[in-house]
Amino acid sequence: MNQSSPLHATFRTPEKGLFISFEGAEGSGKSTQIQKLKEHFDSLSRSCIVLREPGGTSFGEKLRAAILNQETKLHAMAETFVFLASRAQLLEEKILPHLALGGVVLLDRYVDSTLVYQALARGESIEKIWTLHQFAPLNILPHRTFYLDISLEVSLERQLKRGQNKDYFESQSNDFQAKLLKGYRTLAGLYPERIKTISGAQSVEDVFRDILQELPHL
Repeated sequence: MNQSSPLHATFRTPEKGLFISFEGAEGSGKSTQIQKLKEHFDSLSRSCIVLREPGGTSFGEKLRAAILNQETKLHAMAETFVFLASRAQLLEEKILPHLALGGVVLLDRYVDSTLVYQALARGESIEKIWTLHQFAPLNILPHRTFYLDISLEVSLERQLKRGQNKDYFESQSNDFQAKLLKGYRTLAGLYPERIKTISGAQSVEDVFRDILQELPHL
């Protein structure tokens, strides 16, 4: 999204609370860092909730199961509208009420995942995705997004170590996985003020140190 375009003016960050999203390829360590950051905020007696996309609500979890268990290829726009439906409900039911009380929301994936998975990795324009998000409550942006950057090799190796069955997106080709990484790096370059890139190839503690160093700026 062109920062100077009229469309950009429709997006905003919450006035209260702290909204942080995490992005990255499979195996980047998002879940681990989200849990560590939650424990950090808990130690400060900050009201902090952890949510995930798709999911986070009863409605959203049903959509999550539907798409991640999908066995045949879906059109990118079909995928997009599933995520938008889940996201709108999550914002309305969980995220915005908690932020309004001054709380902290840590979210595993958000709009950037849609920009990458359903647009950049498919050779589509991100303008289409931004346009679909211009209406409330989808026009809410995080105060900060942490992108945990790893190589394709590290991603595939960590997925293999998990020993879990692959879901709909994990089952995509290595070429698609490589395009995801390229897409995330492109987004981080487009929106450097919001998206902070951190090397996910570091140790867990070093990654967390880098995340903590960003918090005073929020």
